[in-house]
Amino acid sequence: MIDITVVIVNFNSLKLLDSCLHSLFNYAKGVNFEIIVVDNKSEEGNVEEIVSKYPGIKLIKNECNIGFAAANNKALNFAHGKYLLFLNNDVLFVDNVIKKVFDFAESRSDKIFAGIQLLNADKSKQESVVNFPSVWNAMTENFFLYKIFKHLKIFNKYYQNEIELKEPTEVDVIRGAFMFCPKAEIMKLNGFDERFFFYSEETDLCYRFKMSGGKIVFLPDLKLIHYGGSTADENLWFKYKNQTIGKIQFYQKHFSAINFFFVIIIHWIGLFLRSIVFTLAGLISINRNLIIKGYYFFKQLFVYPKNLFN
Repeated sequence: MIDITVVIVNFNSLKLLDSCLHSLFNYAKGVNFEIIVVDNKSEEGNVEEIVSKYPGIKLIKNECNIGFAAANNKALNFAHGKYLLFLNNDVLFVDNVIKKVFDFAESRSDKIFAGIQLLNADKSKQESVVNFPSVWNAMTENFFLYKIFKHLKIFNKYYQNEIELKEPTEVDVIRGAFMFCPKAEIMKLNGFDERFFFYSEETDLCYRFKMSGGKIVFLPDLKLIHYGGSTADENLWFKYKNQTIGKIQFYQKHFSAINFFFVIIIHWIGLFLRSIVFTLAGLISINRNLIIKGYYFFKQLFVYPKNLFN
């Protein structure tokens, strides 16, 4: 009997994958688990060499980069665990959180997805939960209200990250870096929606699960380090472009026509404002990185014509 199937999607970042696997084998005790690594045609190093260092790992090698959602789905037919743990390759275990999350899930009679507190490399808290997208949340985010009034729940969809949660708490969305899910429920949902290439796929999965009667539970006392966007940060435009495309796709799928119209206008204006703010801030401070970000926010405005009605 396999308790947990750990699914790790990899694209390049082989050093991070090696560190992740090393820490997982060091800390995961007291549960029967298997690991499936799905490689999206890495262009550096030899993923087989990394995987061969650890016992019993199944490796699926894709012929091209099919995206995060589709790569995770490829593992489903090979997974034998009662639970699935979708895990980023840029995480580092510092405790036996897998056993603790497993025990928590086993103690519940209801169907749940579980997430834990993500930490930055310096052990500071990282945003680990977020509310579902809505027209109001789009407005508070794109007009910077969540920054100005970050301690007011009504203005901040990231509010639960600003307060000290002491016990398991029901939330809307847990981050895809660590998503612990019953396999049976994932199969009922047909896995991730593969229209999402990179970003928003976990939001969509959590939304569909919650609409089916499930609960998303955040366990704030369980922690692991998440380096965060390591692959995407190598190509900032890839990151920004796919964030925008992912949001558009979520709006297309889950919003009514009138709400879709309003949220798209709000998001587009938000990108325009950010392009101005970051560019001016970069010019005033002579900060090249801010200027580049301003340019990429401006460039995102032109992502819309190609993706708005796909």
